[in-house]
Amino acid sequence: MIELSRLNGHPIVINAELIKSVEQNPDTVITLITGDKLVVRESASEVTLRVIAYRRSLLHRNSPMPRINPAQVDPNLVP
Repeated sequence: MIELSRLNGHPIVINAELIKSVEQNPDTVITLITGDKLVVRESASEVTLRVIAYRRSLLHRNSPMPRINPAQVDPNLVP
C-alpha cells in the first residue's frame, strides 16, 4: 500500500498492486486495473518512486519503507 494525497489534501492509501497506469497531464491520474481513476497531488514520478519503495519493502521485509523526499525525485524518471 502507498499513501498519496487527493487534490483537496486528504490522504488516500492505494493498493500499489492494483495500479495499471499513471499519467500526468497536468494532474496526475492513476488508473487501477478495476477501471477506477484517481486524481492525486503527487507527480507521476513520485507515485512511481513510492510504488518502487513499496515493492522493495516486500523483498526486504525487515527494512522499514523509506520516506520519499520530493526534492530528490528525478523528473526524467517518468515521461
